[in-house]
Amino acid sequence: MRTLAAAALLCLTSPALVLAEDRATTKDAEQMVHKAVGFLKANGKEKALATFSDPKGAFTYLDLYVFALDRDGNVRAHGTRKDFIGKNHREMLETAKRDGKGWVEYKMQNPISGKVEQKVAYFELVDGLVVGCGAFLKQP
Repeated sequence: MRTLAAAALLCLTSPALVLAEDRATTKDAEQMVHKAVGFLKANGKEKALATFSDPKGAFTYLDLYVFALDRDGNVRAHGTRKDFIGKNHREMLETAKRDGKGWVEYKMQNPISGKVEQKVAYFELVDGLVVGCGAFLKQP
C-alpha cells in the first residue's frame, strides 16, 4: 500500500511523467500568446525575449512554448530550441504584417514526445515582434 501511495504522489508531482495524451489545446496556445503580449508590453522587448527563451520559465506549459520573430521573420526567442534563434519563418511574418494576427499550421518536433507532429500556432504582431505559441494536434 505504501508503494502505491508513493507512486501516486510521484505521478502528481513530477512534470516529467506527463502522459502523451496530456496536450495543451489551441485555446491554451492563444491564451499563452495573450499572456506573453501582456508581459512584453509591461517589461519591454529585452526582458520579454530572454524570458520567452527560458525553457523552464513562465511561458512553457505541457507541450506549449512561446516564440518571437522580428520584422524580418528571424526567430528572436524560442522556448525550447535556442538553436532556432536567428532562423527565418516568412509565412507567419507575412500573415502578421497583413492581418496583425493569425494562425498557421506546420510540422515540428514535439518536445514531449520527440516525434515530428502536426502543429497549429496562433500569433500576434506587437511592438515590431510576432509573438506566437503553437499546440500540437492530437495524432490519430
